[in-house]
Amino acid sequence: VQLQASGGGLVQAGGSLRLSCAASGRTLSNYAMGWFRQAPGKDREFVVGIGRSGGSTYYADSVKGRFTISRDNAKNTVYLQMNSLKPEDTAVYYCAAAGGSRWYQVRTRGLEYDYWGQGTLVTVSS
Repeated sequence: VQLQASGGGLVQAGGSLRLSCAASGRTLSNYAMGWFRQAPGKDREFVVGIGRSGGSTYYADSVKGRFTISRDNAKNTVYLQMNSLKPEDTAVYYCAAAGGSRWYQVRTRGLEYDYWGQGTLVTVSS
């Protein structure tokens, strides 16, 4: 499956952005999905994951209550709504797909994901 992330940009602290991850080549409903991010000079970190059905999610503590993941399997797209953005949210955001997942299973480790998008840069100014 090929993943294309979009929606990044420059936003002031407290603002919002919505990232999209469009999949092609395979049916997205076959995959658990996740968003990761990598800030300059830091390791990649897990942000949020969603199960194949969309009914199960898991958020990193750093974004809980501010970010919302959703998926539209009919459109083969996953979304990340980011509100109340902070300068520390600045990073390249990557979407990823994990095969072999049960319907409600959420993946939280990068090693569990098989396919990765190219990343979209989010910059939050103070």
